[in-house]
Amino acid sequence: MQNSTENANSVSHYTFLVITVIIGLVGVYLRFAEFPHATLISNIILLFASIICLKAVFGILK
Repeated sequence: MQNSTENANSVSHYTFLVITVIIGLVGVYLRFAEFPHATLISNIILLFASIICLKAVFGILK
């Protein structure tokens, strides 16, 4: 079993965190797009990215 320091320094956690930040940025940029329901879609993407980003952070803290 890994100790908590090795688990916190795992590359997979930080890769997942970077991917979720990129997904969140896509949601931010879609907010300025001009197509039907752009705001709704961007809010859903931002909510999804926030939830999985929190999952990654809590995985690091575990």
